[in-house]
Amino acid sequence: MDELSPASTAADVVACLRRLGSEDNRQGMKRYGIRIERALGISHGVQRAIARKIKRNHERAFELWATGIVEAQFIASVTADPRRFTSEDARRWAAAFDSWDIVDGVSDFFVDTDHWRDLIGEFAADERQFVRRVAFAMMAWSVVHRKKEPDATFLALLPLIEARAGDERNFVKKAVNWALRSIGKRNAHLNAEALALAGRLARSEDRTARWIGRDAERELAGHKVRERLARATGRAD
Repeated sequence: MDELSPASTAADVVACLRRLGSEDNRQGMKRYGIRIERALGISHGVQRAIARKIKRNHERAFELWATGIVEAQFIASVTADPRRFTSEDARRWAAAFDSWDIVDGVSDFFVDTDHWRDLIGEFAADERQFVRRVAFAMMAWSVVHRKKEPDATFLALLPLIEARAGDERNFVKKAVNWALRSIGKRNAHLNAEALALAGRLARSEDRTARWIGRDAERELAGHKVRERLARATGRAD
């Protein structure tokens, strides 16, 4: 990894990744439900360290993505330029998703693009499991990244959460739950609105919706979240 620099080519990066790959790590990834067919077995910490070394290069990022190697694709998402990344680019990348870990890693980048809100709506309507997961992973990441967004932006996402709360596919329902909990932890106002939705879902006749609602309700109404939001409200006042 020491030999990498901003001048490194995609081939240089891939050669480094292949040297760092670990079969033990690959097998360990399987225990977390991660598909390993395209993975070399390198931790996210090491991947991020490589991205910091090589810096942003939009053209190289697309070359890395084209390799199909999961770690190279994650590094591509960290080193691409969100200002130059189009909706069509996002669609092409999302179409290649086949495991929850690459979805969650790249969704973080999608939120930094100018098209993030439109992409959430589009991906939430998509029937492909991992593309739909993108929408809700983006919702969760947007709470962290989009600090200046008004509450109205996040309130507009709640109907999408409610609409897809009955999707029983494991990697969708967990992302829907993640999105709801994240929105509900942003501030006291959104907490109240997210809790109201969680309560409706918890009383649903649909088993998946009930699970999402009860799990979100338990966290969002919990002491730790309420105490943190109360402190934040006090500071704002």
